[in-house]
Amino acid sequence: MDDCSSSPPAHKGRQILERIGLQIASSLDLPSVLTTITQGLVEELDAAFARIWLLGPGDLCADCHKATDCTNRNRCLHLEASAGLYSNLDGEYRRIPLGALKIGKIAQGFGPMQTNDVLGDDRLPNKQWMTDNGLCSFAGYPLKFRWELLGVIAMFGRRPLSEEEFERLAIFANQAAIAIKNAQLFTEVAQLTHRLEAENLYLREEVKSQHNFEEIIGESPSIMAVLRQIEQVAPTDSTVLIRGDTGTGKELMARAIHNLSPRRARSLVKVNCGAIPANLLESELFGHEKGSFTGALQRRMGRFELADGGTIFLDEVGELPLDAQVKLLRVLQEREVERIGSGHSTKVNVRVIAATNRDLHAAVKAGSFRADLLYRLNVFPIAVPPLPSRAADIPLLVNRFVGKFSAKLGKKIDGVSQSTMDRLMKYAWPGNIRELENVIERATILANGPLLQIDDVMLQGNSASPLPVADSLEEVERTHILRILQHTNWAIEGKQGAATRLGLHPNTLRSRMQKLGIKKSRLPA
Repeated sequence: MDDCSSSPPAHKGRQILERIGLQIASSLDLPSVLTTITQGLVEELDAAFARIWLLGPGDLCADCHKATDCTNRNRCLHLEASAGLYSNLDGEYRRIPLGALKIGKIAQGFGPMQTNDVLGDDRLPNKQWMTDNGLCSFAGYPLKFRWELLGVIAMFGRRPLSEEEFERLAIFANQAAIAIKNAQLFTEVAQLTHRLEAENLYLREEVKSQHNFEEIIGESPSIMAVLRQIEQVAPTDSTVLIRGDTGTGKELMARAIHNLSPRRARSLVKVNCGAIPANLLESELFGHEKGSFTGALQRRMGRFELADGGTIFLDEVGELPLDAQVKLLRVLQEREVERIGSGHSTKVNVRVIAATNRDLHAAVKAGSFRADLLYRLNVFPIAVPPLPSRAADIPLLVNRFVGKFSAKLGKKIDGVSQSTMDRLMKYAWPGNIRELENVIERATILANGPLLQIDDVMLQGNSASPLPVADSLEEVERTHILRILQHTNWAIEGKQGAATRLGLHPNTLRSRMQKLGIKKSRLPA
């Protein structure tokens, strides 16, 4: 055991604490401030080890070794910095309830604790551990900024501390509290600024995007049944899976759920899982740190963090690659995300709405979608009816689109002829509402009079050929590639090409097309 009978001159300790105080006063980065304090005490003041706990939410109650002594599960002390004998922040003392152990008692108002007789002080347990490590002194102080408790700072020393050093440490604890509070406030402002910038960018992107329509239109029994489901699930935080064919208005349903929910004051953040290249999907969803990979020139907040407090809409969730499905499943289970290159997780409070035009149960059987992820998403399923099953709503939709495009194009259109309406009512509408909207826009552009005229030629030339139903895994892949090629008008390369959407090199895609026998001429007639 080291000699506990001597101590260095008091002026040396004073100079050391003043030097550390100047260092922390010049920094606004919270981790740097905490590290400078603890390492400074160890390296400059002969502390065996030093630690800082900060007040935070009660988040690890199930694993806390002092959970039985906890009287307040809402908040506790989080170990945020440790230097010297122990630098690990994940040990058994990573959380300390208020009032538990010496640290919790200091925080709860029992006042500072200081002693040069650690072996004789009944307030300090683990005598054998202190003997083994040659510990002589202990000092612990609450970190307070005005009337607000921030946390606790504590250190064990291998030599006795003078009365003047204890007094200096008490003053230093106040300086540390000010530096910590300043860094916390700066972090909050920086996070808020970054969030507002990200939200503004997202909203600008949303303004540029065009939505099919601004309100749900229809009075048919099938659409009314969907509206009743929306009204039932909207006030809850339950995860919703919207299933419907392309063009049925799944995003509109998601917006309705969000706008009727308690989260409507926050953002509805949309992610098109089928449009993001596979190699960028994780960064888009969860964010990344600066320098975490080639091209990561700045820190980026992921869509889940951006949606914190609001709703995230995962459109075309059935197109997620299997590795991304694993990461999404973890987020849904843990309710926390980890930015690429970060090394630590961030809690998120997000309501999830997913949508797909695929049969995910069939995809599970085919091995292209995880069963456990489907169970997580399929809490409250909503099936959006295709337009042919709600044909009674076609006149309402036609009138809505006629008004929209006549105003947009500056034409005076009164409506459609009865023969045109009959033709629209009988048509199969494989592209659903989106196809109807496109037909009305095209007819409005071509209109020379107050009534729109739509013939069979215009309808037949509007719809793409449907793809066959896939049974085998190879056929699933073939069908998916064909669908993407149709969406990109058979463009393989380029920013909007099929290879980019599939997350493949163009030559790799061409090789897959050749293996699967995919040729443009082989599309079904």
